[in-house]
Amino acid sequence: MDMPVPNAAIMSRKVEVVRRLSEALPDNTVIHEPNETRAYECDALTAYKCAPLAVVLPSSTEEVATILRICHEEGVPVVPRGSGTSLAGGALPTADSVILGVARLNEVIETNYDDRYIRVQSGRTNLSVTGAVEEDGFFYAPDPSSQLACAIAGNIAMNSGGAHCLKYGVTTNNLLGVTMVMMDGTVTEIGGAHLDAAGYDLLGLICGSEGQLGVVTEATLRILPKPEGARPVLIGFSSNEVAGACVSDIIKAGVLPVAIEFMDRPCIRATEAFAGAGYPDCEALLIVEVEGSDAEIDEQLGKIKKIAESHDPVELRESGSPEESARIWLGRKSAFGAMGQINDYICLDGTIPVNELPKVLGGIRDLSQRYGLEVANVFHAGDGNMHPLILFDANKEGDLDKAEEMGADILRLCVEVGGCLTGEHGVGVEKRDLMTAQFTPDDIEAQLGIKDVFDPAWLLNPAKVFPLASTETRRIAAE
Repeated sequence: MDMPVPNAAIMSRKVEVVRRLSEALPDNTVIHEPNETRAYECDALTAYKCAPLAVVLPSSTEEVATILRICHEEGVPVVPRGSGTSLAGGALPTADSVILGVARLNEVIETNYDDRYIRVQSGRTNLSVTGAVEEDGFFYAPDPSSQLACAIAGNIAMNSGGAHCLKYGVTTNNLLGVTMVMMDGTVTEIGGAHLDAAGYDLLGLICGSEGQLGVVTEATLRILPKPEGARPVLIGFSSNEVAGACVSDIIKAGVLPVAIEFMDRPCIRATEAFAGAGYPDCEALLIVEVEGSDAEIDEQLGKIKKIAESHDPVELRESGSPEESARIWLGRKSAFGAMGQINDYICLDGTIPVNELPKVLGGIRDLSQRYGLEVANVFHAGDGNMHPLILFDANKEGDLDKAEEMGADILRLCVEVGGCLTGEHGVGVEKRDLMTAQFTPDDIEAQLGIKDVFDPAWLLNPAKVFPLASTETRRIAAE
């Protein structure tokens, strides 16, 4: 996965770029010494690293505009960065680029409970948005597994979801407006504190655009009243395929749980060793949670348990207390950390139609046997957002390449059954060369044309999303 070779002319201008940025910004905003920029040479896709030209950490929209204007004038690419939790290399720098980190943009600007929105700076962490309103009985619905650390900026860039997206949707369903700075330093407002904006749905373009179109500095987010109550049920099965069939039947029955989460045996085994949540000895399990009044919960769980029983579950356990609910969720919330303790892994996020779950889980099992690499499955089953974890040994020559080849085959399988390459992690560098598996040349050209309009110099987040040959051709033509 090659990154572009740094442009010698730009590299020779490093001193001038750092000088201009340092003079225009407050002290301690510009980082350029190699030992200081090392922390920014990769994101959570740690297999790929590249030291940036410099790093800037602004504290306001005005400072972001200044940074982008200077970099635009100097012809220096800019890589926006939230908290660096991207699993697709979305914040991986190129050697000729400046990292623009938004971590210091972390304030709550406005809270409006009557109209149910909160306006925050984009560097604020996902979980702290709910933290700002929960004492008043509200919450922010999207809840990625990395919500303790991930920034709203990254959530918007990748259109992140989480365990509760089945009922509440992903970021795009909870985003009302943004303040965004264009590459030339122009500040623009898109959407706002209302359900629908006039004109074209530019907000729909921005959410999920992976930092290709502008840098979001502020976001207006929908907040919701906390539900009256919630209760999960834990269901164990004898195989992945049976668990997948149960998910499909729950969705077909018209029941709308707040979450349906899936874990298979390798993941169950790792999380039990790590967290001791008390999961059953089975091949696969589902955590299904519903919300509402006690009567509503009883009715919904009654239907779900009846469906589950038709699939001959190994165990069916309904929570009887808040403490038991916390234990049911403990293993799922610990899954990625638990797997990281036992192996290096690649985490994918292809998305498929729910009725195709049994077929795709069987296909993943077959690919695991063909490549000789174990796979642990943990994912948001309700909306078909797969998260197969391909286990490999980073110290074994060729193992990473084999894992990436297998990952590509899994993603192609997702597309073949009517799904897509990414549900919430984004394309980044990880899937850019797989874009042709989902999109025709005309489809990709239309997307490139949108990038041309927003960033005609092709300086924002280079070498991401689109096949590298396409982006480099565009960038050279713009010079």
